[in-house]
Amino acid sequence: MDLFEYMKETNLKKESPLAKRLRPTTLDEVVGQKHIMGKDKLLYRMIEADKLSSLIFYGPPGTGKTTLAMVIANTTSAVFKSLNATTSGKKDMEQVVSEAGQNMAMYQKKTILFIDEIHRFNKAQQDYLLPFVEDGTVILIGATTENPYFEVNKALLSRSHIFKLEPLSQEDIKELIKRAAYDVEKGMGSYNAVLDDNAVNFLADMSNGDARSAINAVELGILTTKPSDDGKIHITLDVCEECIQRRAYQYDRDGDNHYDTISAFIKSMRGSDPQAVTFYLAKMLEAGESVTFIARRIMICACEDVGMADPNAIVVATACAQAVERVGMPESNLILAHAATYVATAPKSNSITNAIFAAQGVVRDKKTGLVPPYLRDAHYEGSKELGHVGYLYPHDFPGHYVKQKYLPDEIKDEVFYEPSEEGYEATIKERLDMLKEYE
Repeated sequence: MDLFEYMKETNLKKESPLAKRLRPTTLDEVVGQKHIMGKDKLLYRMIEADKLSSLIFYGPPGTGKTTLAMVIANTTSAVFKSLNATTSGKKDMEQVVSEAGQNMAMYQKKTILFIDEIHRFNKAQQDYLLPFVEDGTVILIGATTENPYFEVNKALLSRSHIFKLEPLSQEDIKELIKRAAYDVEKGMGSYNAVLDDNAVNFLADMSNGDARSAINAVELGILTTKPSDDGKIHITLDVCEECIQRRAYQYDRDGDNHYDTISAFIKSMRGSDPQAVTFYLAKMLEAGESVTFIARRIMICACEDVGMADPNAIVVATACAQAVERVGMPESNLILAHAATYVATAPKSNSITNAIFAAQGVVRDKKTGLVPPYLRDAHYEGSKELGHVGYLYPHDFPGHYVKQKYLPDEIKDEVFYEPSEEGYEATIKERLDMLKEYE
């Protein structure tokens, strides 16, 4: 490398975004992902021993997929090649595969091919890689924000270890924020900046597990804030609010605001107020509440407070919960609003809730007896000798119903489910009343 090239590379490093400069180059610099990067975990051992097989890194933005690939690039003895599926095509892959074959034949060196956003390659492009992954010409490392079980060919998946990266914890984000501000070599330590504790806490909370978002806010704050009289750049909560372009909501996901807001959200759905439901949903989303947590509460409300008054409520809520996992933010706000509004405007009945609680109470507190003999399993030789006879098959009778006792004698008069007259339950009540008239 001549002097011009050296100066060019040095200047590029200085001018590159802080999030890129802070990327770890060794295993010990990696923050978070202890479930896969702990020293006793498979991925850590594979990288440390330089014994990699094909890998798929799956997780939200800012969780370290590309970072892990760069750590591997710096620690492996193999040739490392990188492509981005949004800008690369089959021709680029053909060139990498050709070079990989030459490296193996001439120097016995393996080639690692890192493909960022691999889900953006179509089926034909992914199929092209398969034989070269199969015969070891390349070791594939794919990174994706989408569920690989839906977006990556099954043949590639079966030949790869899949590692799911989780959003970084607030403590992990805080460590990276301080590293960004105070590290002299890679970070902005030479700027003599000081971060207030509440500013650090705010950025860690608002970043929602996305390290890049928090680091970018630190960089912007330090570069745009003038030093105070003491010569230091003070990064306060107000500065961080402007840098991350979100206000500091009075919402602590581990404190009273979290529980108060989710309580108001649920009670508003139960109370059939779509306006309040939309407001509390928006408040939680803007504060970075877990979308899967919100989706779970909507599903529970669909059963607990709507129940059989609208049996489709749980269907809609469950479909929306699955869609949230597939789509992610920010579009998940639409899906959650759809589900919450459906449940809020549906007719309400807690008959199912009352029924199961009453039944559990009887099971706990009463002598319930045995299953009637004619209801017991009769699908084996000798069941008749045991008295497992006398069952009346409802489909053999008019209306596919025959009056028959199903509860044990000890609790034969117990009534658990009593349908209301709300929504579809009115139809259920009418049918059960009609069946009572059968002799």
